[in-house]
Amino acid sequence: MSIINQLIEDYGLPAMFFLIFLEYACFPVSSEIILPLAGLVGACHGLSFPLLVLISSTCGLAGTTITYGIGRAGGSPLLERAIRRFPSLKRPILASYRTFGNHGRGAVLLSRLLPLCRTYIGFVAGAMRQPLMSYLACSAIGIVIWNSLLTSLGFYFYPYRGIFFFYFNLYKKWILIIGIPLLLFFFLTKFTAPSRRQNGKGRE
Repeated sequence: MSIINQLIEDYGLPAMFFLIFLEYACFPVSSEIILPLAGLVGACHGLSFPLLVLISSTCGLAGTTITYGIGRAGGSPLLERAIRRFPSLKRPILASYRTFGNHGRGAVLLSRLLPLCRTYIGFVAGAMRQPLMSYLACSAIGIVIWNSLLTSLGFYFYPYRGIFFFYFNLYKKWILIIGIPLLLFFFLTKFTAPSRRQNGKGRE
């Protein structure tokens, strides 16, 4: 965390967006820390919230394209070797495979909202040969939702940043456990309601 603080202090927003790129490229940087911090830094520099989400999501999409490319080039054998070499990768990669197997291409969007496999799904999608444009489209939607949720925590609580980060660090797991299902429920309700209305009209 001290290295991250030093980078941001020295280079400001460019360092912040580079760290987001690294997090989505599967470097060991926690989005639960980086994205609220990005919201805080963005508010401090007078950046509008939509622009903050746009830039951070673009950085995330660029980072996850790297993981997709690695998975596409190496396939499942590469991921199997990675698991043997780094046993800690077994759980998130297998979880990504299960999600992909259960939901197909839509797994990429869903996985962006699941902390366990959200960054590793790129390797699996590449290994499973999901078309690049389909992968980018699904990733973009999920990344925008995730980045909007977490950057808003830092952005809108900027005036109360000391108190916010104190309690966020204490209870971030509960915030994510409760907040993500609520967010998913909101989006599912919003996007399925029009189809229900259309189906109802069609039966009349």
